Amino acid sequence: MDRNLLHTSYEGGVLEDPWSEPDPAMFQLTRDPAAAPDAPRVIEIEVERGDAVAIDGERLGPVELLARLNQIAGEHGVGRVDLVENRFVGMKSRGVYETPGGTVLHAARAAVESLTLDREVLRLRQDLMPRYAALVYNGFWFAPERETLQRMVDDIAQSVTGTARLRLYKGNVTVLGRKAPRSLYRPDIVTFEEDSVYDQRDAQGFIKLNALRLRIRSEIDAKRGS
Repeated sequence: MDRNLLHTSYEGGVLEDPWSEPDPAMFQLTRDPAAAPDAPRVIEIEVERGDAVAIDGERLGPVELLARLNQIAGEHGVGRVDLVENRFVGMKSRGVYETPGGTVLHAARAAVESLTLDREVLRLRQDLMPRYAALVYNGFWFAPERETLQRMVDDIAQSVTGTARLRLYKGNVTVLGRKAPRSLYRPDIVTFEEDSVYDQRDAQGFIKLNALRLRIRSEIDAKRGS
């Protein structure tokens, strides 16, 4: 067992058999979701430049905030993960993890990002995250490539400011709402109620261009089959 502020990890012993169920008594940070409170807990997480800074309007330092979320989310059985991973040295290893506060933070940030990040910027960041995670997992925190990625990640986070409303219930985290002062979401554009907002004819050329490669392939296949 390894424990730090972010999570607790368990390996070895009975867990070396990937078919064996973890001992319910071993968990330290989270309740069994089946034994979690029957009443859900709704919380609001405020995010500034990608970092959570407040819970339900109360501003907290990073350590205190994560510790508070560990307690709240752990009470509701949030954050348990059982997985088989691929170690850097080549072997497969089974690990069981508890990350209650981190699970909530991930959901809250993603909710705010959905409003504040440009589509292609978000896609680029998401494409690079597995590479970033692998560098950290494999011990290359001080490598220049990790530092280069970090600068980009920090730059992207500058616009990620807002609030996420989440429901914690029986091991699950559900986003109930999100808002942001620099939201890219425009109700006047996205609405389905006003015909003047979106001209359906605008989509005709877009669809034809996007389908061009498929039409060419279909025509070639038809010729081959004739």
